Amino acid sequence: MKSYKVTLKRSLIGSTQGQKDTIRCLGLRKIGDSVVVKDHPAQKGQIFKMQQWLDVQAQ
Repeated sequence: MKSYKVTLKRSLIGSTQGQKDTIRCLGLRKIGDSVVVKDHPAQKGQIFKMQQWLDVQAQ
């Protein structure tokens, strides 16, 4: 199954609570944190919603 490595590259200061919750659901906490997420429609939607804060690499 395909997966993505997602890294938080920007601060969440000034973002809405919903945006902060989305980042937390992806498993990211602070700048520079990376997680590997599976290719699933829900995960893709979260990544798409927060793409300006994330660096995404295919695995």
